Amino acid sequence: MVDSRSIGQQQTQHQHEERSQALRALLMAPLMTPAHAEFAAVRRHADDLRAWFARETGWALHIERDCARLYKRPADLVDASRGLPGYDSRRYVLLCLACAVLERADPQITLRVLGDRLLVLAAEPSLLSCGFRFALQVQHERRELVAVCRSLLELGVLQRVAGDEEGFVRSGGDNSVADALYDVQRRVLAGMLAAVRGPSTWSPEEAPVTLDERLSALVTEHVADSDEGRRTALRHQLSRRLLDDPVVYLDALDADLRAYFINQRGPMATRLCEATDLTAEQRAEGLALVDEDGALTDVAMPAEGTEAHVTLLVAEFLASRHRAHADADASIALNEITAFVAEAKERYSTYWRKSAREPGAEHELASNALERLKKLQLVACDGDAVQPLPALARFAVGETEIKRPSSKAQNSLFDAT
Repeated sequence: MVDSRSIGQQQTQHQHEERSQALRALLMAPLMTPAHAEFAAVRRHADDLRAWFARETGWALHIERDCARLYKRPADLVDASRGLPGYDSRRYVLLCLACAVLERADPQITLRVLGDRLLVLAAEPSLLSCGFRFALQVQHERRELVAVCRSLLELGVLQRVAGDEEGFVRSGGDNSVADALYDVQRRVLAGMLAAVRGPSTWSPEEAPVTLDERLSALVTEHVADSDEGRRTALRHQLSRRLLDDPVVYLDALDADLRAYFINQRGPMATRLCEATDLTAEQRAEGLALVDEDGALTDVAMPAEGTEAHVTLLVAEFLASRHRAHADADASIALNEITAFVAEAKERYSTYWRKSAREPGAEHELASNALERLKKLQLVACDGDAVQPLPALARFAVGETEIKRPSSKAQNSLFDAT
């Protein structure tokens, strides 16, 4: 006879695991289409996911038949490490202009027509006064437009029907044969902007001027004028940082956030880890929610490839130096790190790609490694001075020590191994 309680427990466990996978998928892909592997699970658990995100983070989740959009809003507006890979301010302008063209376009559009209409918007005096120029006359400009289109293809805003973007780049953009045809997914396009208040709602007299003011105006939310409202806002902001950032350091929080975090980080970590299958690692300096599989991250470490190997070597070097000079100035000069990479190149270059073995390549390798470590919040850079942060200690290699088996928990993220 089949044990009905066992079947019920298995069903409950399966639902929990599927809901957790759907939640994790939304954190990595806030704008999701049916092409995403977890989209069906997101729709099945729509009510639970909406309730969880609203309660724990204050993020709204909209789910429709052909699109799911988690309206994530960053807790840290000054973090410059976020964004689409390879995008600078110029490319973001092109992305916004392309979305403006698509919003007014027919259900189908060609790459050539998209480029022609984008040129009209790019000629606006307000953009020209800021020094923005775009003409599609040279190949690198056409390649920029193609890069934007491919981003929109990845996001699901566009679906390629026919054609090839590379032919458009090579042809000069004036050959109708070398073109691409797209379907425009309007529901997905409508979910591109995750803002509390759209930029078009500001009057010219009230519109924010500086970039910082504009970013703040896009995401500033109403906070109820009560103790409960303020506590909820603090909890939401901390949950957003814990889910979005590799590490949350106490020193990076203001007084109100720090006080709330010190008192509530244990229960908060428990709730977030239970829903996301992350592991909480705590120490006096802060808290991290770690993904044992390494899938819930934009920058994996360790990873494969030359840059990843160099990053791991630099992390070990910085962590060891920091531990050896704990009582002295913890900052390390950039030229010391570059010299270390040059020495490492002599030892490991046979395992690296050919360009990394060229004379002078250590400068670029060191710069790329530090950029990855900054994104992981393992170091902070001030000019040519590199400051190791507490979580970097996990990459310090010490003397081998054989220990007897113990029931105690493993070392935390911040402990040296």
